[in-house]
Amino acid sequence: MTVPSKSLAVVSFSLAALLAGVFAPLEAQSREMVSVARPEINMRTGPGTGHDSVWLLSRGYPLQVLGRQGKWLQVKDFENDKGWVYRPLTDRTPHFVVKAKVVNIRRSPSTKARIVGRAEYGDVLRTLAHKGDWAKIRDADGLVGWVARRLLWGW
Repeated sequence: MTVPSKSLAVVSFSLAALLAGVFAPLEAQSREMVSVARPEINMRTGPGTGHDSVWLLSRGYPLQVLGRQGKWLQVKDFENDKGWVYRPLTDRTPHFVVKAKVVNIRRSPSTKARIVGRAEYGDVLRTLAHKGDWAKIRDADGLVGWVARRLLWGW
């Protein structure tokens, strides 16, 4: 069985997902979040290796914790896919995932700032800082810049 991969360019998305995700407010900051700490881990249908793997998640991929069972975490991602991951394979290093089709990475936290790069739907970005409604990020190629937080999911 081939397990779908959620990595840099994540699955296709619909207009409904774009409208629901891009314009929805950020969830409360009190939510518990983790990110993938290994090159790849499996998201499973239940808490244990005996359960089917439904997604292959790449390093840094952010997840919201919904529950716990032993060393397993019940989680959901930015597309609201739910499953279970083994807690020792995660950490608390903050990351975002791009929830808009394309976002501009800017030199400073302003829509008037020069665009220094772009990121696409599903790209995982390392969170470096927050300033108001902006996040300072580093992409997979090492590019550092600012992205409007309303276009991202994670922490």
